[in-house]
Amino acid sequence: MSQPILTVDNLSVRFGEGSAAVDAVKSVSFSLERGKTLAIVGESGSGKSVTALSIMRLLAYPKASHPSGAIHFNGNDVLAMDEQALRELRGNQVSMIFQEPMTSLNPLHTIEKQIGESLWLHKQLTGSAARERIIELLNLVGIREPEKRLKSYPHELSGGQRQRVMIAMALANEPQLLIADEPTTALDVTVEKQILDLLDSLQQKLGMAILLITHDLNIVRHHADYVCAMYRGELVEHGATDALFSAPQHPYTQQLLAAEPNGTPAPLESGAQEIVSAENLRVWFPTRKSFFGKPLEYLKAVDDIALQLKAGETLGIVGESGSGKTTMGMAILRLISSQGDIFFQQQRIDNLPQRHITPLRRELQVVFQDPYGSLSPRMSVGECLAEGLEVHGIGDAQARIQLIEKALEEVGLEPEMRHRYPHEFSGGQRQRISIARALILKPKVIVLDEPTSALDRTVQVQIVDLLRNIQRKYKISYIFISHDLAVVKAMSHRVMVVKKGKIVEENSTDALFSSPQTEYTQTLLNAAFS
Repeated sequence: MSQPILTVDNLSVRFGEGSAAVDAVKSVSFSLERGKTLAIVGESGSGKSVTALSIMRLLAYPKASHPSGAIHFNGNDVLAMDEQALRELRGNQVSMIFQEPMTSLNPLHTIEKQIGESLWLHKQLTGSAARERIIELLNLVGIREPEKRLKSYPHELSGGQRQRVMIAMALANEPQLLIADEPTTALDVTVEKQILDLLDSLQQKLGMAILLITHDLNIVRHHADYVCAMYRGELVEHGATDALFSAPQHPYTQQLLAAEPNGTPAPLESGAQEIVSAENLRVWFPTRKSFFGKPLEYLKAVDDIALQLKAGETLGIVGESGSGKTTMGMAILRLISSQGDIFFQQQRIDNLPQRHITPLRRELQVVFQDPYGSLSPRMSVGECLAEGLEVHGIGDAQARIQLIEKALEEVGLEPEMRHRYPHEFSGGQRQRISIARALILKPKVIVLDEPTSALDRTVQVQIVDLLRNIQRKYKISYIFISHDLAVVKAMSHRVMVVKKGKIVEENSTDALFSSPQTEYTQTLLNAAFS
Protein backbone atom coordinates (compact mmCIF):
# COMPACT_ATOMS: atom_id res chain seq x y z
CA MET A 1 0.00 0.00 0.00
CA SER A 2 1.35 3.43 -0.98
CA GLN A 3 1.73 6.31 1.48
CA PRO A 4 -1.62 8.12 1.98
CA ILE A 5 -1.79 11.66 0.60
CA LEU A 6 -4.43 12.52 3.21
CA THR A 7 -4.81 11.21 6.75
CA VAL A 8 -7.60 12.26 9.10
CA ASP A 9 -7.01 10.94 12.59
CA ASN A 10 -9.56 11.06 15.42
CA LEU A 11 -11.04 14.34 14.11
CA SER A 12 -13.77 16.08 16.11
CA VAL A 13 -15.54 19.34 15.27
CA ARG A 14 -17.46 21.42 17.78
CA PHE A 15 -19.52 24.55 17.18
CA GLY A 16 -20.05 26.97 20.05
CA GLU A 17 -19.04 26.69 23.67
CA GLY A 18 -20.40 25.48 26.98
CA SER A 19 -23.99 24.25 27.18
CA ALA A 20 -24.72 25.59 23.67
CA ALA A 21 -21.91 23.56 22.07
CA VAL A 22 -22.80 21.15 19.27
CA ASP A 23 -20.48 18.25 18.39
CA ALA A 24 -20.94 17.97 14.62
CA VAL A 25 -18.14 15.44 14.05
CA LYS A 26 -17.00 12.91 16.63
CA SER A 27 -13.62 11.14 16.44
CA VAL A 28 -13.58 10.41 12.70
CA SER A 29 -10.55 8.67 11.15
CA PHE A 30 -9.77 7.71 7.53
CA SER A 31 -6.99 7.94 4.95
CA LEU A 32 -6.83 8.41 1.17
CA GLU A 33 -4.12 7.36 -1.29
CA ARG A 34 -3.07 9.05 -4.52
CA GLY A 35 -5.18 8.07 -7.51
CA LYS A 36 -7.99 6.67 -5.34
CA THR A 37 -11.53 7.85 -4.61
CA LEU A 38 -13.03 7.75 -1.12
CA ALA A 39 -16.75 8.46 -0.86
CA ILE A 40 -18.37 9.76 2.32
CA VAL A 41 -22.09 8.99 2.46
CA GLY A 42 -24.74 9.67 5.04
CA GLU A 43 -27.92 11.59 5.62
CA SER A 44 -28.18 15.36 5.63
CA GLY A 45 -26.60 16.79 8.78
CA SER A 46 -24.42 13.73 9.45
CA GLY A 47 -21.19 15.75 9.33
CA LYS A 48 -19.97 14.91 5.80
CA SER A 49 -19.44 18.48 4.58
CA VAL A 50 -18.12 19.68 7.96
CA THR A 51 -15.45 16.96 7.80
CA ALA A 52 -14.51 18.00 4.26
CA LEU A 53 -14.36 21.72 5.10
CA SER A 54 -12.06 20.93 8.04
CA ILE A 55 -9.48 19.52 5.61
CA MET A 56 -9.08 22.99 4.05
CA ARG A 57 -9.66 24.87 7.33
CA LEU A 58 -12.74 26.55 5.87
CA LEU A 59 -15.01 26.34 8.92
CA ALA A 60 -16.21 29.42 10.80
CA TYR A 61 -13.32 29.67 13.23
CA PRO A 62 -13.20 30.47 16.15
CA LYS A 63 -16.86 29.48 16.53
CA ALA A 64 -15.76 26.11 15.19
CA SER A 65 -13.06 24.21 17.05
CA HIS A 66 -11.37 20.79 17.02
CA PRO A 67 -11.45 19.22 20.50
CA SER A 68 -9.42 16.31 19.14
CA GLY A 69 -7.70 15.06 16.03
CA ALA A 70 -5.14 15.81 13.33
CA ILE A 71 -5.29 16.26 9.55
CA HIS A 72 -2.15 15.53 7.53
CA PHE A 73 -1.80 16.33 3.81
CA ASN A 74 1.43 15.14 2.21
CA GLY A 75 2.73 14.69 5.74
CA ASN A 76 2.03 18.31 6.75
CA ASP A 77 -0.28 19.11 9.65
CA VAL A 78 -3.10 21.22 8.15
CA LEU A 79 -4.46 22.28 11.54
CA ALA A 80 -1.06 23.82 12.40
CA MET A 81 -0.56 25.72 9.11
CA ASP A 82 -0.30 29.52 9.05
CA GLU A 83 -2.32 31.67 6.61
CA GLN A 84 0.46 31.77 3.99
CA ALA A 85 0.69 27.97 3.88
CA LEU A 86 -3.09 27.66 3.71
CA ARG A 87 -3.26 30.07 0.74
CA GLU A 88 -0.72 27.91 -1.08
CA LEU A 89 -2.72 24.79 -0.24
CA ARG A 90 -6.21 26.00 -1.15
CA GLY A 91 -7.10 25.98 -4.83
CA ASN A 92 -3.69 24.69 -5.81
CA GLN A 93 -2.72 21.46 -4.05
CA VAL A 94 -6.26 20.90 -2.71
CA SER A 95 -9.39 22.13 -4.48
CA MET A 96 -13.04 21.88 -3.59
CA ILE A 97 -16.27 21.72 -5.55
CA PHE A 98 -18.84 23.27 -3.24
CA GLN A 99 -22.40 22.03 -2.86
CA GLU A 100 -24.18 25.31 -3.68
CA PRO A 101 -22.61 26.97 -6.74
CA MET A 102 -24.82 30.07 -6.73
CA THR A 103 -23.59 31.10 -3.29
CA SER A 104 -20.00 29.99 -3.96
CA LEU A 105 -19.59 32.10 -7.12
CA ASN A 106 -19.17 35.87 -6.84
CA PRO A 107 -22.27 37.55 -8.35
CA LEU A 108 -20.27 40.69 -9.25
CA HIS A 109 -17.59 38.99 -11.34
CA THR A 110 -17.71 37.31 -14.75
CA ILE A 111 -16.97 33.62 -15.20
CA GLU A 112 -13.68 34.49 -16.93
CA LYS A 113 -12.51 36.63 -14.00
CA GLN A 114 -13.42 34.03 -11.37
CA ILE A 115 -11.65 31.11 -13.05
CA GLY A 116 -8.77 33.40 -14.06
CA GLU A 117 -8.22 34.52 -10.47
CA SER A 118 -7.07 31.06 -9.41
CA LEU A 119 -4.81 30.75 -12.48
CA TRP A 120 -3.18 34.11 -11.71
CA LEU A 121 -2.72 33.45 -7.98
CA HIS A 122 -1.04 30.08 -8.36
CA LYS A 123 0.42 30.04 -11.90
CA GLN A 124 0.69 33.74 -12.77
CA LEU A 125 -1.27 33.14 -15.99
CA THR A 126 -2.74 36.33 -17.49
CA GLY A 127 -4.08 37.68 -20.78
CA SER A 128 -4.48 35.37 -23.78
CA ALA A 129 -2.74 32.44 -22.05
CA ALA A 130 -5.22 32.57 -19.19
CA ARG A 131 -8.17 32.98 -21.56
CA GLU A 132 -7.03 29.96 -23.60
CA ARG A 133 -6.80 27.84 -20.44
CA ILE A 134 -10.24 29.03 -19.23
CA ILE A 135 -11.84 28.11 -22.56
CA GLU A 136 -10.12 24.71 -22.39
CA LEU A 137 -11.51 24.12 -18.89
CA LEU A 138 -15.06 25.17 -19.87
CA ASN A 139 -14.88 22.82 -22.86
CA LEU A 140 -13.70 20.02 -20.57
CA VAL A 141 -16.77 20.36 -18.33
CA GLY A 142 -19.21 20.54 -21.24
CA ILE A 143 -20.11 24.24 -21.46
CA ARG A 144 -21.32 24.82 -25.01
CA GLU A 145 -19.72 27.71 -26.91
CA PRO A 146 -17.48 28.68 -23.96
CA GLU A 147 -16.13 31.77 -25.76
CA LYS A 148 -19.61 33.30 -25.46
CA ARG A 149 -19.81 32.48 -21.75
CA LEU A 150 -16.60 34.21 -20.64
CA LYS A 151 -18.37 37.52 -19.98
CA SER A 152 -21.43 35.91 -18.37
CA TYR A 153 -22.27 36.43 -14.70
CA PRO A 154 -23.43 33.53 -12.46
CA HIS A 155 -27.09 34.63 -12.54
CA GLU A 156 -27.06 34.31 -16.33
CA LEU A 157 -26.30 30.58 -16.15
CA SER A 158 -28.54 27.64 -15.30
CA GLY A 159 -27.95 25.68 -12.09
CA GLY A 160 -26.16 22.91 -13.98
CA GLN A 161 -23.98 25.38 -15.87
CA ARG A 162 -22.98 27.07 -12.59
CA GLN A 163 -22.06 23.68 -11.19
CA ARG A 164 -19.87 23.00 -14.22
CA VAL A 165 -18.13 26.37 -13.79
CA MET A 166 -17.39 25.41 -10.16
CA ILE A 167 -15.86 22.13 -11.37
CA ALA A 168 -13.75 24.01 -13.96
CA MET A 169 -12.47 26.34 -11.20
CA ALA A 170 -11.59 23.40 -8.97
CA LEU A 171 -9.65 21.64 -11.75
CA ALA A 172 -7.89 24.78 -13.03
CA ASN A 173 -4.56 24.09 -11.28
CA GLU A 174 -4.71 20.29 -11.52
CA PRO A 175 -4.83 19.67 -7.75
CA GLN A 176 -3.38 16.64 -5.99
CA LEU A 177 -6.58 16.28 -3.93
CA LEU A 178 -10.06 17.19 -5.13
CA ILE A 179 -12.83 17.43 -2.53
CA ALA A 180 -16.12 17.11 -4.39
CA ASP A 181 -19.12 18.01 -2.19
CA GLU A 182 -22.22 16.84 -4.09
CA PRO A 183 -20.54 17.72 -7.44
CA THR A 184 -23.41 16.52 -9.61
CA THR A 185 -26.57 17.53 -7.70
CA ALA A 186 -27.50 20.20 -10.26
CA LEU A 187 -26.60 18.12 -13.32
CA ASP A 188 -28.82 15.97 -15.50
CA VAL A 189 -27.86 12.33 -15.84
CA THR A 190 -26.13 12.62 -19.22
CA VAL A 191 -23.92 15.53 -18.11
CA GLU A 192 -23.38 13.84 -14.75
CA LYS A 193 -21.91 10.84 -16.56
CA GLN A 194 -19.69 13.10 -18.68
CA ILE A 195 -18.40 14.97 -15.60
CA LEU A 196 -17.73 11.80 -13.61
CA ASP A 197 -15.96 10.21 -16.59
CA LEU A 198 -13.92 13.43 -16.87
CA LEU A 199 -12.94 13.26 -13.19
CA ASP A 200 -12.00 9.59 -13.63
CA SER A 201 -9.79 10.36 -16.64
CA LEU A 202 -8.11 13.32 -14.90
CA GLN A 203 -7.56 11.15 -11.86
CA GLN A 204 -5.73 8.57 -13.97
CA LYS A 205 -3.77 11.25 -15.85
CA LEU A 206 -2.72 13.29 -12.79
CA GLY A 207 -2.78 10.66 -10.05
CA MET A 208 -5.31 12.88 -8.30
CA ALA A 209 -7.01 11.70 -5.12
CA ILE A 210 -10.74 12.43 -4.84
CA LEU A 211 -12.77 12.78 -1.66
CA LEU A 212 -16.35 12.44 -2.87
CA ILE A 213 -19.30 13.53 -0.75
CA THR A 214 -22.60 12.46 -2.25
CA HIS A 215 -26.02 11.06 -1.50
CA ASP A 216 -26.18 9.29 -4.88
CA LEU A 217 -25.24 5.71 -4.14
CA ASN A 218 -25.23 4.82 -7.83
CA ILE A 219 -22.30 7.23 -8.29
CA VAL A 220 -20.53 5.73 -5.27
CA ARG A 221 -20.96 2.19 -6.58
CA HIS A 222 -19.40 3.03 -9.97
CA HIS A 223 -16.76 5.62 -9.09
CA ALA A 224 -15.48 5.10 -5.52
CA ASP A 225 -12.78 2.70 -4.36
CA TYR A 226 -13.66 3.04 -0.67
CA VAL A 227 -16.73 4.20 1.28
CA CYS A 228 -17.20 5.78 4.70
CA ALA A 229 -20.75 5.90 6.09
CA MET A 230 -21.47 8.67 8.61
CA TYR A 231 -24.42 8.99 10.95
CA ARG A 232 -24.94 11.85 13.43
CA GLY A 233 -21.30 12.89 13.29
CA GLU A 234 -19.85 9.40 13.74
CA LEU A 235 -18.17 7.08 11.25
CA VAL A 236 -20.32 3.97 11.59
CA GLU A 237 -18.82 1.85 8.80
CA HIS A 238 -16.04 1.99 6.23
CA GLY A 239 -14.47 -0.39 3.74
CA ALA A 240 -13.96 -1.23 0.09
CA THR A 241 -16.94 -0.25 -2.08
CA ASP A 242 -17.76 -3.73 -3.38
CA ALA A 243 -17.61 -5.27 0.10
CA LEU A 244 -19.73 -2.56 1.71
CA PHE A 245 -22.42 -2.68 -0.98
CA SER A 246 -22.61 -6.48 -1.03
CA ALA A 247 -22.61 -6.98 2.74
CA PRO A 248 -23.26 -3.81 4.79
CA GLN A 249 -22.74 -4.46 8.50
CA HIS A 250 -24.27 -1.47 10.29
CA PRO A 251 -28.09 -1.08 10.41
CA TYR A 252 -27.83 2.52 9.17
CA THR A 253 -25.76 1.50 6.12
CA GLN A 254 -28.30 -1.22 5.38
CA GLN A 255 -31.11 1.33 5.59
CA LEU A 256 -29.19 3.74 3.33
CA LEU A 257 -28.60 1.13 0.64
CA ALA A 258 -32.23 0.00 0.75
CA ALA A 259 -33.63 3.54 0.32
CA GLU A 260 -35.05 4.20 -3.14
CA PRO A 261 -37.95 6.46 -4.15
CA ASN A 262 -40.79 4.22 -5.27
CA GLY A 263 -44.56 4.05 -5.49
CA THR A 264 -46.75 6.32 -7.58
CA PRO A 265 -48.81 9.46 -6.98
CA ALA A 266 -52.50 9.14 -6.12
CA PRO A 267 -54.69 8.75 -9.23
CA LEU A 268 -56.30 11.93 -10.52
CA GLU A 269 -59.93 12.46 -9.62
CA SER A 270 -62.27 11.90 -12.53
CA GLY A 271 -63.22 15.20 -14.08
CA ALA A 272 -60.24 17.05 -12.55
CA GLN A 273 -60.23 20.58 -13.94
CA GLU A 274 -57.32 22.17 -15.76
CA ILE A 275 -55.68 24.62 -13.35
CA VAL A 276 -52.67 25.91 -15.33
CA SER A 277 -52.02 26.03 -19.04
CA ALA A 278 -49.71 27.81 -21.45
CA GLU A 279 -49.81 28.20 -25.22
CA ASN A 280 -47.02 29.33 -27.56
CA LEU A 281 -44.83 30.09 -24.54
CA ARG A 282 -41.54 31.73 -25.50
CA VAL A 283 -38.65 33.13 -23.48
CA TRP A 284 -35.88 34.51 -25.68
CA PHE A 285 -32.83 36.24 -24.23
CA PRO A 286 -30.92 38.64 -26.53
CA THR A 287 -27.26 37.59 -26.80
CA ARG A 288 -26.10 40.23 -29.30
CA LYS A 289 -27.38 43.74 -29.92
CA SER A 290 -26.75 46.40 -32.53
CA PHE A 291 -25.14 49.74 -31.75
CA PHE A 292 -28.64 51.15 -31.17
CA GLY A 293 -29.61 48.34 -28.79
CA LYS A 294 -31.73 46.30 -31.20
CA PRO A 295 -31.39 42.54 -30.52
CA LEU A 296 -29.65 40.71 -33.36
CA GLU A 297 -29.31 37.21 -31.87
CA TYR A 298 -31.29 35.34 -29.21
CA LEU A 299 -30.81 32.44 -26.85
CA LYS A 300 -34.13 30.62 -27.22
CA ALA A 301 -34.44 29.27 -23.68
CA VAL A 302 -38.14 28.36 -24.13
CA ASP A 303 -39.32 28.15 -27.70
CA ASP A 304 -43.03 27.84 -28.50
CA ILE A 305 -44.06 25.41 -25.76
CA ALA A 306 -47.59 24.30 -24.80
CA LEU A 307 -48.33 22.98 -21.30
CA GLN A 308 -51.38 21.78 -19.36
CA LEU A 309 -51.74 20.89 -15.67
CA LYS A 310 -54.83 19.60 -13.86
CA ALA A 311 -55.85 20.02 -10.22
CA GLY A 312 -53.99 17.46 -8.07
CA GLU A 313 -51.69 16.46 -10.94
CA THR A 314 -47.88 16.34 -11.05
CA LEU A 315 -46.18 17.17 -14.33
CA GLY A 316 -42.52 16.09 -14.32
CA ILE A 317 -40.18 18.13 -16.53
CA VAL A 318 -36.82 16.58 -17.36
CA GLY A 319 -33.97 17.47 -19.70
CA GLU A 320 -30.33 18.40 -19.70
CA SER A 321 -28.91 21.41 -17.90
CA GLY A 322 -29.70 24.60 -19.84
CA SER A 323 -32.63 23.01 -21.70
CA GLY A 324 -35.12 25.59 -20.37
CA LYS A 325 -36.80 23.61 -17.58
CA THR A 326 -36.43 26.23 -14.85
CA THR A 327 -37.03 29.13 -17.25
CA MET A 328 -40.35 27.56 -18.22
CA GLY A 329 -41.42 27.23 -14.58
CA MET A 330 -40.43 30.81 -13.77
CA ALA A 331 -42.31 32.11 -16.83
CA ILE A 332 -45.51 30.30 -15.82
CA LEU A 333 -45.26 31.90 -12.36
CA ARG A 334 -44.76 35.33 -14.00
CA LEU A 335 -41.36 35.67 -12.32
CA ILE A 336 -39.65 36.42 -15.64
CA SER A 337 -40.91 38.06 -18.83
CA SER A 338 -42.28 35.84 -21.57
CA GLN A 339 -44.42 35.80 -24.67
CA GLY A 340 -47.46 33.61 -25.17
CA ASP A 341 -50.68 32.93 -23.28
CA ILE A 342 -50.60 31.73 -19.64
CA PHE A 343 -53.81 30.73 -17.85
CA PHE A 344 -54.50 30.04 -14.15
CA GLN A 345 -57.95 28.66 -13.30
CA GLN A 346 -59.19 29.65 -16.78
CA GLN A 347 -58.05 33.28 -16.23
CA ARG A 348 -55.37 34.68 -18.49
CA ILE A 349 -52.53 36.04 -16.32
CA ASP A 350 -49.68 36.81 -18.74
CA ASN A 351 -51.18 40.26 -19.48
CA LEU A 352 -52.12 41.19 -15.89
CA PRO A 353 -50.33 44.14 -14.21
CA GLN A 354 -48.15 43.33 -11.19
CA ARG A 355 -50.70 44.63 -8.64
CA HIS A 356 -53.15 41.94 -9.84
CA ILE A 357 -50.47 39.22 -9.82
CA THR A 358 -49.47 39.82 -6.18
CA PRO A 359 -52.69 38.36 -4.66
CA LEU A 360 -52.21 35.26 -6.85
CA ARG A 361 -48.78 34.59 -5.32
CA ARG A 362 -50.49 32.77 -2.43
CA GLU A 363 -51.90 30.26 -4.94
CA LEU A 364 -48.74 29.96 -7.07
CA GLN A 365 -45.63 29.05 -5.08
CA VAL A 366 -42.10 27.90 -5.89
CA VAL A 367 -39.31 25.91 -4.25
CA PHE A 368 -36.06 27.15 -5.75
CA GLN A 369 -33.14 24.95 -6.74
CA ASP A 370 -30.60 26.66 -4.47
CA PRO A 371 -32.07 26.76 -0.95
CA TYR A 372 -29.24 28.80 0.57
CA GLY A 373 -29.50 31.48 -2.09
CA SER A 374 -33.28 31.74 -1.66
CA LEU A 375 -33.31 32.08 2.14
CA SER A 376 -32.31 35.42 3.65
CA PRO A 377 -29.21 34.99 5.84
CA ARG A 378 -30.41 37.85 8.06
CA MET A 379 -33.74 36.27 8.92
CA SER A 380 -34.37 33.34 11.23
CA VAL A 381 -36.18 30.34 9.80
CA GLY A 382 -39.35 31.42 11.61
CA GLU A 383 -39.13 34.89 10.02
CA CYS A 384 -38.55 33.35 6.56
CA LEU A 385 -41.69 31.22 6.93
CA ALA A 386 -43.73 34.05 8.48
CA GLU A 387 -43.00 36.44 5.61
CA GLY A 388 -45.60 34.96 3.27
CA LEU A 389 -48.20 34.79 6.02
CA GLU A 390 -47.66 38.48 6.81
CA VAL A 391 -47.78 39.58 3.15
CA HIS A 392 -51.11 37.83 2.65
CA GLY A 393 -52.53 38.78 6.07
CA ILE A 394 -52.96 35.24 7.34
CA GLY A 395 -53.56 34.88 11.11
CA ASP A 396 -52.35 36.87 14.10
CA ALA A 397 -48.88 36.52 15.65
CA GLN A 398 -49.80 33.47 17.76
CA ALA A 399 -51.60 31.71 14.89
CA ARG A 400 -48.59 32.27 12.65
CA ILE A 401 -46.26 30.64 15.17
CA GLN A 402 -48.53 27.58 15.21
CA LEU A 403 -48.61 27.46 11.40
CA ILE A 404 -44.80 27.76 11.26
CA GLU A 405 -44.29 24.98 13.78
CA LYS A 406 -46.75 22.72 11.93
CA ALA A 407 -45.04 23.42 8.58
CA LEU A 408 -41.62 22.54 10.03
CA GLU A 409 -42.98 19.32 11.51
CA GLU A 410 -44.55 18.41 8.15
CA VAL A 411 -41.10 18.48 6.52
CA GLY A 412 -39.40 16.58 9.34
CA LEU A 413 -37.82 19.44 11.31
CA GLU A 414 -38.15 20.33 14.98
CA PRO A 415 -40.47 23.30 15.77
CA GLU A 416 -37.80 25.00 17.91
CA MET A 417 -35.56 25.19 14.84
CA ARG A 418 -37.56 28.28 13.82
CA HIS A 419 -35.25 30.33 16.03
CA ARG A 420 -32.13 29.35 14.07
CA TYR A 421 -30.66 30.93 10.92
CA PRO A 422 -30.14 29.31 7.47
CA HIS A 423 -26.35 29.05 7.82
CA GLU A 424 -26.85 26.81 10.88
CA PHE A 425 -28.43 24.05 8.78
CA SER A 426 -27.08 21.49 6.34
CA GLY A 427 -27.93 21.73 2.63
CA GLY A 428 -30.65 19.10 2.94
CA GLN A 429 -32.21 20.79 5.96
CA ARG A 430 -32.28 24.13 4.11
CA GLN A 431 -34.08 22.42 1.24
CA ARG A 432 -36.75 21.19 3.65
CA ILE A 433 -37.12 24.72 5.04
CA SER A 434 -37.70 25.97 1.47
CA ILE A 435 -40.39 23.33 0.96
CA ALA A 436 -42.03 24.32 4.26
CA ARG A 437 -42.06 27.98 3.19
CA ALA A 438 -43.98 27.09 0.03
CA LEU A 439 -46.36 24.66 1.76
CA ILE A 440 -47.30 27.01 4.62
CA LEU A 441 -49.59 29.05 2.33
CA LYS A 442 -51.40 25.89 1.11
CA PRO A 443 -51.17 27.00 -2.54
CA LYS A 444 -52.97 25.40 -5.48
CA VAL A 445 -49.80 25.09 -7.60
CA ILE A 446 -46.15 24.65 -6.60
CA VAL A 447 -43.24 24.71 -9.03
CA LEU A 448 -40.64 22.42 -7.47
CA ASP A 449 -37.24 23.16 -9.03
CA GLU A 450 -34.89 20.29 -8.13
CA PRO A 451 -36.44 20.00 -4.63
CA THR A 452 -34.58 16.80 -3.74
CA SER A 453 -31.22 17.49 -5.39
CA ALA A 454 -29.50 18.34 -2.09
CA LEU A 455 -31.03 15.44 -0.16
CA ASP A 456 -29.65 11.98 0.54
CA ARG A 457 -31.70 8.98 -0.56
CA THR A 458 -33.29 8.29 2.84
CA VAL A 459 -34.54 11.89 3.09
CA GLN A 460 -35.52 11.90 -0.61
CA VAL A 461 -37.84 8.99 0.12
CA GLN A 462 -39.33 10.93 3.06
CA ILE A 463 -39.77 14.12 0.99
CA VAL A 464 -41.36 12.24 -1.94
CA ASP A 465 -43.81 10.60 0.47
CA LEU A 466 -44.42 13.98 2.15
CA LEU A 467 -45.11 15.77 -1.14
CA ARG A 468 -47.46 13.00 -2.30
CA ASN A 469 -49.35 12.99 1.01
CA ILE A 470 -49.72 16.78 0.96
CA GLN A 471 -50.88 16.63 -2.64
CA ARG A 472 -53.48 14.03 -1.73
CA LYS A 473 -54.61 16.03 1.33
CA TYR A 474 -54.78 19.50 -0.21
CA LYS A 475 -55.21 18.65 -3.95
CA ILE A 476 -52.09 20.71 -4.82
CA SER A 477 -50.73 20.55 -8.37
CA TYR A 478 -46.99 20.26 -8.89
CA ILE A 479 -44.70 21.18 -11.75
CA PHE A 480 -41.78 18.96 -10.77
CA ILE A 481 -38.47 19.93 -12.40
CA SER A 482 -35.68 17.44 -11.81
CA HIS A 483 -32.82 15.52 -13.39
CA ASP A 484 -33.32 12.60 -10.97
CA LEU A 485 -35.46 10.26 -13.04
CA ALA A 486 -36.08 7.84 -10.16
CA VAL A 487 -37.72 10.66 -8.19
CA VAL A 488 -39.61 11.93 -11.27
CA LYS A 489 -41.00 8.43 -11.84
CA ALA A 490 -42.22 8.20 -8.22
CA MET A 491 -43.75 11.69 -8.21
CA SER A 492 -45.28 12.34 -11.62
CA HIS A 493 -48.51 11.53 -13.42
CA ARG A 494 -47.09 12.79 -16.71
CA VAL A 495 -43.56 13.59 -17.89
CA MET A 496 -42.38 16.19 -20.38
CA VAL A 497 -38.89 15.88 -21.87
CA VAL A 498 -37.34 19.15 -23.09
CA LYS A 499 -34.17 19.87 -25.05
CA LYS A 500 -32.86 23.27 -26.14
CA GLY A 501 -36.13 24.97 -25.26
CA LYS A 502 -38.44 22.57 -27.11
CA ILE A 503 -40.56 19.57 -26.08
CA VAL A 504 -39.11 16.40 -27.60
CA GLU A 505 -41.53 13.97 -25.92
CA GLU A 506 -44.51 14.03 -23.54
CA ASN A 507 -46.48 11.08 -22.19
CA SER A 508 -47.87 9.43 -19.09
CA THR A 509 -45.12 8.38 -16.69
CA ASP A 510 -45.67 4.66 -17.21
CA ALA A 511 -45.69 4.95 -20.99
CA LEU A 512 -42.64 7.20 -21.19
CA PHE A 513 -40.50 5.09 -18.87
CA SER A 514 -41.53 1.76 -20.36
CA SER A 515 -41.49 2.79 -24.01
CA PRO A 516 -39.60 6.01 -24.77
CA GLN A 517 -40.17 7.15 -28.34
CA THR A 518 -37.23 9.46 -29.04
CA GLU A 519 -33.51 8.74 -29.04
CA TYR A 520 -32.87 11.59 -26.60
CA THR A 521 -35.31 10.18 -24.01
CA GLN A 522 -33.78 6.74 -24.43
CA THR A 523 -30.32 8.24 -23.78
CA LEU A 524 -31.58 9.94 -20.60
CA LEU A 525 -33.15 6.75 -19.27
CA ASN A 526 -30.11 4.63 -20.11
CA ALA A 527 -27.82 7.08 -18.31
CA ALA A 528 -30.09 7.14 -15.25
CA PHE A 529 -30.72 3.44 -14.79
CA SER A 530 -27.63 1.74 -16.21
